[in-house]
Amino acid sequence: MYTPSVLISVSSESFVNLLSSLSLDKKFAVKQRPKLQWLNGLSENPDIAIIETNQFSQDDYEFLAEHKFFPDTDFIFLSEGMPNELLDKAVLKCAAYHYRTPIEVTHIDELLEEFFDESQLSHVASHVVKSSNLDQFGLLYGSSRVMKKLYRSVRKVATFDTSVLIVGESGVGKELVAHTLHNASERAEKPFIAVNCGALSQELASSDLFGHIKGAFTGAHHARDGYFTQAKGGTLFLDEVTEMPEELQVQLLRVLETGDYSPVGSNKVLHADVRIIAATNRDLADAVADGIFREDLYFRLAQFLLHVPPLRSRGDDIQGLAIHFLAYKNNDENLNKPISEAAIAKLSDYHWPGNVRELKYSIERAYILATDMIDTDHIVLTEQQNQDNLNVPVGVPLAQVEKQAILETLEQQQGNKSDTARLLDISVKTLYNKLEKYDDSEKPQE
Repeated sequence: MYTPSVLISVSSESFVNLLSSLSLDKKFAVKQRPKLQWLNGLSENPDIAIIETNQFSQDDYEFLAEHKFFPDTDFIFLSEGMPNELLDKAVLKCAAYHYRTPIEVTHIDELLEEFFDESQLSHVASHVVKSSNLDQFGLLYGSSRVMKKLYRSVRKVATFDTSVLIVGESGVGKELVAHTLHNASERAEKPFIAVNCGALSQELASSDLFGHIKGAFTGAHHARDGYFTQAKGGTLFLDEVTEMPEELQVQLLRVLETGDYSPVGSNKVLHADVRIIAATNRDLADAVADGIFREDLYFRLAQFLLHVPPLRSRGDDIQGLAIHFLAYKNNDENLNKPISEAAIAKLSDYHWPGNVRELKYSIERAYILATDMIDTDHIVLTEQQNQDNLNVPVGVPLAQVEKQAILETLEQQQGNKSDTARLLDISVKTLYNKLEKYDDSEKPQE
């Protein structure tokens, strides 16, 4: 067990008595320094420094600044609370704790216990993360057999103008697959336009997709190009295509069959020079059987079908992606936070219902929570959050309970509406309708 070192420099009787009640000697290597020598004691690089700062001076501040505020030492400053701008600056620069009298000894006890636990974590078996060892194809990462099979399929179909349907659970990276297809095609220099079909409103869906002319309907004060025109020469990616309004499915089928379309309110016929890539997280057979999606449109879109594997079926890619995300985070932050083997094991054992997106968010949360090394306590999983936050109110109108469930789930999923809808077992279209209703209810009434 690692024994962290503590430098103590106090002279006031009240502070001496305060610290004497702490059980420092049981877990820490304690070094005492007289008041005038505390700065020199820092040259020994203690893990923690508990310093009385009633007479904190310009010389004290300059010494700390000269040594870049000792980034490897955690400071606890104790004072009687007299205003001191230099001390306030030092507290900020050292990211220190400053306790003013009267001081609760339990607060320092709890803080030291936290320091001790973190010092033990920093000395357990861990992975130092500086680089990623995953294979990459386009915007996709992974070295598992199922991913390499996907790479081969994407490479083969990319050079054709065939319509592609990408099927996979939320969070597997369907849009990344679509963008990789586009980048590997002859249309790569032209636009890639992504459309979330669940966000298309029933009233304006045709205008969104095909555009409109000025005066085509109430509120059409200017002509507007639709997505088909915006993506001319490039790729139109229709995400969550099974959430597309039924009337728009008919119009899309007509465009795919004839290659022509007209903006809303116009008699002008335009040629659709785009490649269509669609994606869905639903079982297409069920969607067709339930009458949600047209079978003839399905066959038009699925000229080539790509299945993106869920993360739980990708074996060592779970660990590989965790290291990959952490390596890039370390590079971005100019830090070198390691991750413990126990944390890696926890990540590998989880079944990841939110797939790669959930893994990435988990690493980002852990990175923020961990002071030094990422360990199991810093890995907060979605299902664990759902269990911790479960609290069913009594006597509250059901509409209010539903609103709370939707908004809290949306916040937990960091605004991702597809994942939110999946967790709530509703369609993306239903979710958008609910959110629009909540927005309208909060607008001031005229």
